[in-house]
Amino acid sequence: MSPLCRTVTKDGWSLRIVIYQARKGQWMLEIANDVDVSTCWIEPFKTDEAALSEALKAIEENSIEYFHEPQPWREH
Repeated sequence: MSPLCRTVTKDGWSLRIVIYQARKGQWMLEIANDVDVSTCWIEPFKTDEAALSEALKAIEENSIEYFHEPQPWREH
């Protein structure tokens, strides 16, 4: 697990940013809501910093509530 993992809270909503190392030193990203439903990125990142940057960007662009709404399969 990356030391950059964190919880983000805004407007009463919380999300966990989970970044973990995969094969060949690359990093995987998940954003999990408060009922443990995760949005997972399929493509790995070269660094955990790049994964964190992408997570924060996705939350900012889509809103924190977006990750709490029931969604069909969506790929990032």
